[in-house]
Amino acid sequence: MRLRSIQFENFRNHRAFCFQPEEGINLIYGHNGSGKTSILEGVHYCALTKGFVSATDAECLSFSAGFFLLTAMFESSSGRETAVRISYSKESGKKLQIDGNELKPFSLHIGSIPCISFAPPEIVIVSGPPGERRRFIDNAVCQSDRRYMDNLLIYRRLLQQRNALLQQLSQSPGTDRSMLQLWSENLASAAASVTAGRVRFLADFLPFVESLHRDLSGGETPSIEYRSAIGRLQEPVPESELRERFLQRFQENERQEILRGQTLSGPHRDELVFLSDGRECKRYSSQGQQRTFLISLKLALFRYFNETIGETPICLLDDIFSELDRKRTTAVLDMLEGCGQTLISSADMTERPGCALHHLQSTSSTLNSEV
Repeated sequence: MRLRSIQFENFRNHRAFCFQPEEGINLIYGHNGSGKTSILEGVHYCALTKGFVSATDAECLSFSAGFFLLTAMFESSSGRETAVRISYSKESGKKLQIDGNELKPFSLHIGSIPCISFAPPEIVIVSGPPGERRRFIDNAVCQSDRRYMDNLLIYRRLLQQRNALLQQLSQSPGTDRSMLQLWSENLASAAASVTAGRVRFLADFLPFVESLHRDLSGGETPSIEYRSAIGRLQEPVPESELRERFLQRFQENERQEILRGQTLSGPHRDELVFLSDGRECKRYSSQGQQRTFLISLKLALFRYFNETIGETPICLLDDIFSELDRKRTTAVLDMLEGCGQTLISSADMTERPGCALHHLQSTSSTLNSEV
């Protein structure tokens, strides 16, 4: 997959702007505040319908603007073109058009344009709370497995409905509990499907992480543990068995869940633990080691997608040179050569043979590019 062009209107720094990257590695450089990250975030919007930094749609509006518009053209490895148009206004919300046709829900677009991103704030995937790691694995599996996305959406809907019933039972102790068993059985089935999908993904994904992380870290051995309320799951488990475990857990926690008015176990509370040489990265790794682990995860996703879905993802690397030393930066660039299209933002120009240089001089509508 490659981006042929993207046009911005009232998106963050860019009032009116067009960017046309080359194949291979593209380095976008310029002063801070010139809009380098905004280019990458716009591409991420077109691929995954949201930015890669934690910002609402409204926060992506240019100052005082009432709407933003992103228009992009992508081309697959087979030569198929896909036109993406995303607009947002405070009055009508966000709209997505694919090849001129409005698409709802947005989840139908996920996976059509595989995309891998790295931005400094994403270090929370390694160092932050469990929800960041759950979000990482869900985003990864959804891009490669449509069935998983459907199961995840079903689980979230059932969880919301079961929680509503638990809150009702909590506020009205005399309410009939017979419906809770039905919701528990339905939620257990959905939880089993989501958990099985995550564990299968990790089993297939870990070998890619292992080979990359050893090269980038100088020989450290990575591992990933999936810790659930129903036990540590290192190998794929039949969904029927997972369903029974979840149902049993719901029944054991029923009294406490009614008191608290919420479901206390399930995929929405599970933990993904990253380890290097057997030590938990969140607790024992330095900031540099945590960044290296995160980049290993991202590059491993690139290779995993390339092998499993048969399409080379677009890589978006924001300010990566400030996060790594020269040796690791060179190693990352070596890995990216010949691996499809990569967009890298940087405050400084870093010359490298075969790398297309794009000098962002202003945030208006001009971009000087040199190869």
